[in-house]
Parts: sequence; C-alpha cells; structure tokens
Amino acid sequence: MDQTLVLNASYEPLRVVSWQKAITLLFKGKVEVLAHYDREIRGVTIRVKQPSVLRLLRHVHLKRAYAEVPFTRANVYARDDHRCQYCGRRLGPAQLTFDHVVPVARGGRKDWNNIVTCCIPCNRRKGDQLPEEANLVLLRKPRRPPAFAHLTLSLGLRRAPESWRDYLFWDISWDEH
Repeated sequence: MDQTLVLNASYEPLRVVSWQKAITLLFKGKVEVLAHYDREIRGVTIRVKQPSVLRLLRHVHLKRAYAEVPFTRANVYARDDHRCQYCGRRLGPAQLTFDHVVPVARGGRKDWNNIVTCCIPCNRRKGDQLPEEANLVLLRKPRRPPAFAHLTLSLGLRRAPESWRDYLFWDISWDEH
C-alpha cells in the first residue's frame, strides 16, 4: 500500500497521505514513525522503511468544519456499507441511490439524518411515502458519522492495513464487518 496514516500528537487520526508526503514529514522532523510496511524506500545515499503510521510531534488544532465528514453520495454509500437500508442487499454504486426517509414533500431534508442508501427496486416501492407506509423497515437509523470517520469511510474496514487497526475503529468489533 502506498498510503500512510497520520495521527495528531494525541493519537487521533487526521488524514491519509502518500508515501512521498510521509517521507517529507519524516525528514523535516515533524513526525515519529509508529509503524512501517515491509517495503523499503531507497535514495542515492539512504534507505528507509516505508512509514505506515506517523504521529505528529506537535498537536494540530482542527476547525470543526474540517473534522466533519463531508455529505456526499460516496460517503453515504460508504457509511451504509453499500447496502440498501431496506432489503439489506449489498450492491455496487450503479445499482444504488439515495432515499429520503422522510420525503422532501413532507419536509424531509437532504442531510445525514434523513438520507439512506437504497436499491432502485426498494426506492421505487417506497416512492413518496414514509417507510412504514410502504411496509419497509430501516435496517439502521441514519445519522451523521463521527468526526474522524472520513478515514474509515474512504478506506472501508476490510481494506485498512493491519498496522492502522490499533489507531482506528476503537468502537468497532472486527467480527461485525
């Protein structure tokens, strides 16, 4: 993998960077290496193991807006694990759509707390009704993901390198996913 997880000085996940950026941070003395991959990066006069997890030596204060997960179609699909929240089928993005749990015509908003991933057949079945009116049951109530979930949403649980797992997903059982 060519990506490196960067943690704040307090061990909170901040972002994922390229291995080139990781090496730059390392040589500028801004980070310490907590874990590395087996791959070795070679220069003319040096060799260094490719960093997997870095921790900043100085704490970076984030503005709340930066820390929040952006509301995008891809992030909603990732939050819902690409599963229709009515029938539970896991599908590719081309076979999925958004569903407003409370339809817009009834005052529903386009936000994290009212939008779920839905397959096209379930979306047609639900139409402009509330789920219970269409005899549908939500698998999980929609909610805004936690502030640092953008790392888990963009990577997915199964694709995160083993070396990152001690620093991500503290409240998730690996057997559940």
